[in-house]
Amino acid sequence: MTESVSQMSPAWYAIYAQVRHENKVYSRLLAKSFECLLPQIERWSRRRDRRKKIQVPIFPGYLFVHTVLDNYHQVKILQTAGVVRIVRTEDSPLPVPDSQMNSLITLLGNANVLTTHPYLNEGMRVKIVNGPLYGCEGILVRKKNEKTRLVVAIDIIQQAVSVELSEEDVEPISL
Repeated sequence: MTESVSQMSPAWYAIYAQVRHENKVYSRLLAKSFECLLPQIERWSRRRDRRKKIQVPIFPGYLFVHTVLDNYHQVKILQTAGVVRIVRTEDSPLPVPDSQMNSLITLLGNANVLTTHPYLNEGMRVKIVNGPLYGCEGILVRKKNEKTRLVVAIDIIQQAVSVELSEEDVEPISL
């Protein structure tokens, strides 16, 4: 009995899959009788000659599995083609809190109001993607919660300029 109590009761776990293979991994895990969730949102896709609505994952590369994660189930998940790893701490797989999963499931039920936003924190390098300052990069200095407005310091000619922008106008720069 080396398994902890938390691993003996079902919990939600985040699974990191190969990007753009989430649907295949989802189908394979369902075929292995796992309870899975692949949150998706409808987006317009531009093809060569037309536009088409498609379903895309809200969290690219991630899906969720609800299971008792003992060694047997952990190996069964990891042996599924397309699964890269189970999100974990140094010691063990990290369950997603039920409150967060319940909130996500509730939001998915109201998909007509669901939009995605990049995860932004103060101190992050960001790029402006809309408006007259399109393409400028800077550091997110302050995030105002009540108005969801941002103040970004833009490095121009080795001087900082602050500008207030809408959260939709910036995206994080991945390093």
